[in-house]
Amino acid sequence: MGISLTLLALATVVLAADPGETLLLNGKNLDGWKTKAGESLDGKTEAYGNRFKVVEGRLVIDPKVKGDVIMTSVKTFAGDVRIQFEFLPGAGCNNDLFLRGMKFDLKQPDVKNLKEGEWSRFEIAVKGEQAEFRNNGELMKTLKPKPGATGLGIRAEFGSIEFRAVRFSEKP
Repeated sequence: MGISLTLLALATVVLAADPGETLLLNGKNLDGWKTKAGESLDGKTEAYGNRFKVVEGRLVIDPKVKGDVIMTSVKTFAGDVRIQFEFLPGAGCNNDLFLRGMKFDLKQPDVKNLKEGEWSRFEIAVKGEQAEFRNNGELMKTLKPKPGATGLGIRAEFGSIEFRAVRFSEKP
């Protein structure tokens, strides 16, 4: 029983945002997310026939379900923002992130220190006209965001990946 309580406590910590941060993924369902076509995913625990699904507090992209699909946060970002999350890449991981006209591939060699089967901490920091993409603190890429507001897009392309503790702060 002690182990179960410890695991429950760890899961609770993972789903809590730090002060000044807001969760983008609540770990229970897809509230606050929509399909590329704009269909609300509020109250649902899966999208695109289980391609995206919420399992034990994590957003899981299931590689057994085929389809090149995108879901986007309803919350949009136009100015400075820091988005952070943890991710677990599986075999053949090649999935994408979209924000303000920028695309970042979650795959090797784009993420140099990507290790299949190990959790990593990812950060997108947009400040002014520059966006930095970091994995485990290491700078992967610097891009220029386009003007205007967009949500965070997650694309299920190839391979498996899991996300947890997806959160943001508009004061990076």
